[in-house]
Amino acid sequence: MDHQLPLKMVKTMARSALLLALTVSLSCGPGENSLVLSVGGTPSELAFWEELVEDFEKENGIPTELLRQPTDTEQRRQGLVLALKAGKPNPDVFLMDVAWMGLFTFSGWLEDLGKDVDTSPFFQGVLHLVDIYRGKIVALPVYLDAGLLYYREDLLRRFQHPLPPRRWDELLSVAREIQQRMRNQAPRFYGFVWQGAQYEGLICNFLEFAGSKGGFVVREDGILLNCAENRRALKFMQSLIWDQAISPPSTFTEMKEEETRAYFQAGDALFERNWPYAWALHQSPESEVRGKVGVAPMPAPPNGESVSTLGGWHIGVSRFSDRKEEAKKLVAFITSYETQKRLLFRLGWNPGRRDLYSDAEVLEKAPHFNALKTVFQKARPRPIFPYYTQVSEIAQRHINRVLARKAAPAEALSEAEKDISALVMRYKVQGDPSTTE
Repeated sequence: MDHQLPLKMVKTMARSALLLALTVSLSCGPGENSLVLSVGGTPSELAFWEELVEDFEKENGIPTELLRQPTDTEQRRQGLVLALKAGKPNPDVFLMDVAWMGLFTFSGWLEDLGKDVDTSPFFQGVLHLVDIYRGKIVALPVYLDAGLLYYREDLLRRFQHPLPPRRWDELLSVAREIQQRMRNQAPRFYGFVWQGAQYEGLICNFLEFAGSKGGFVVREDGILLNCAENRRALKFMQSLIWDQAISPPSTFTEMKEEETRAYFQAGDALFERNWPYAWALHQSPESEVRGKVGVAPMPAPPNGESVSTLGGWHIGVSRFSDRKEEAKKLVAFITSYETQKRLLFRLGWNPGRRDLYSDAEVLEKAPHFNALKTVFQKARPRPIFPYYTQVSEIAQRHINRVLARKAAPAEALSEAEKDISALVMRYKVQGDPSTTE
């Protein structure tokens, strides 16, 4: 007889074990006599954060410990939510994905950093859209991310298209032409690769296709999605895969960041939508496109302006910290010019500070920062509200159905609106933003 547990039960048990482990680590871990900074990442990233914590201790005389979180972003969020819902004093300081900011601010978990914080070195658009809540500065950007258009400079020159496209219809025209001409020597060659699989990256791409007049419109009873700009964007995304065929058939089943990067880096695509991290990998010795790549802002749709979806990490202080003043000093240290520059050179993190994008040493190491500065100034976050994670999951499902030709744009967006409205009503009844997790 088969004694295996049902998959759903196994997943539930695994999640419960994870949450128990996180609860124990947060309640019984470091911090009884120290300031605690919570950070996740790879072993090399955590090793550098340990180095920064030691430097902060030496400089300020404040005992500080690093609480290591998992590499997985969702596990990091769960661990912080557990501690903050319980009102625990540790961690005092933590990094937050931009997508969590709505939950953390609406829940009242973040301490006001104070009026004395100098915000002038930072990107003002990012601050006002993400880090300022009800007139108070509750976080600061440490690492910025935004969607970029990568392109093959050599192929555009070769086929007499000297500049990257500024509008989506221009990209389609150029991609279609060069794909056709390249297919004789490269049968796998496609004009444009992007992230269309059913996950968070799909929402980021969708917002960029929709441009400045599309995306999520927050209303009292839910979210408006079924508008002309969004229908047009979805139809265009679908056509890139099926009708125009300038994007691989696997776009809506497999294409995430790494799949897209690898395809472009192998020399098999003209344009690529990806995050800034791909730049260094494209320039690596083993890359087929080394020295052949340029970056530009995302194209603009008809009757709209270019939009890049904002990503990245922000730092804040827990409202429940019993060392708030020391915690604010740690925030100031991490967001300082010197530390942000070290994070760039050691981890490749794009600084949250705007002034570093004019640093001569930085530009020598990363000349694409000229383009990044322009992109970050106009980057737009996903909706900042407490139940964004659930809204995204609903939207991903319906948008991906359109890419798979299982639903029409208007039908899918209308159904998404209904599902999101039902979610909003549940949230209003429950009253606690974190209960929708």
